Amino acid sequence: MSAEHGAHPRVGCAVDADGRITFDLPTPPEERHEGQQLLLRLRPKKGQPEKALHVLDLEPAADGRLYTVLGPHAVLAEGRWDVYLIQDAGSGRQRLRPGLRDLRVLVDGHLRDWQSPLAIRIPYATKDGYLAVRAWLRTAHAEVSRIDITKRSTTVRARLHGAALQAGAAVRLRLRSGTVRTVEPRAEDDGRSFSFTIDHEDLAAGTAAGSGVWDVFVRPAAEAPLIRVARLLDDVADRKEVFVYPKVTVGGAVLRPYYTVDNDLSVEVMRAGSELWTPALTA
Repeated sequence: MSAEHGAHPRVGCAVDADGRITFDLPTPPEERHEGQQLLLRLRPKKGQPEKALHVLDLEPAADGRLYTVLGPHAVLAEGRWDVYLIQDAGSGRQRLRPGLRDLRVLVDGHLRDWQSPLAIRIPYATKDGYLAVRAWLRTAHAEVSRIDITKRSTTVRARLHGAALQAGAAVRLRLRSGTVRTVEPRAEDDGRSFSFTIDHEDLAAGTAAGSGVWDVFVRPAAEAPLIRVARLLDDVADRKEVFVYPKVTVGGAVLRPYYTVDNDLSVEVMRAGSELWTPALTA
């Protein structure tokens, strides 16, 4: 690429109402040639090899840009997909920085009715300034709409997508050491919207070690699989540091709901006086 574009060119993207992502790359005519592609790479876990790549051919647009489209039915595995430019078949990869990201249609995503399976993709800028796409792929989903916290309890309001509440429905809080607490959901008339209340004293008492993390699930029917309660249906790819809720002290414990690095809802219980909410310890 030219010095004008720097070592890492920028690529814009826009998401439409069907979930289609259009990428556009402003490239001077002299730098265009056949074989240019956009590569999406599923970021592997630390120490693990690459397992998934998705390649898109770049085409010239009428306004002089190069563009490509990730269609709504191009299923991406759940995770973070880094975006690269490939100049030709014999060249290496080049990371791309984000240009304009038009994510307006995602803002009200929680108001839509999503069918199973839910394929959710949000383009975002990584912490080191590159473009990536956060993808979720879930058979069903429970979207948090509101969290209200008092001294005694936390009430969560949510709505199911790809499932409905039936007889035997239950909310389950699972301590990562294995203990489970069951809470009865209060269903609304549509059979999909519901709320539940977590008693702080009960949760603190159930954390035998004094500190621990409870992950929140809903079982929509007696024999149905558990569905993770989360907040995914908008334009926020990483909400852990954005949606920060107040902590509540109950006896010798401090509690606070929070969103994990995957935007799933959990509740952390810590001994009063402990160092709280350390990112390295709270996934």
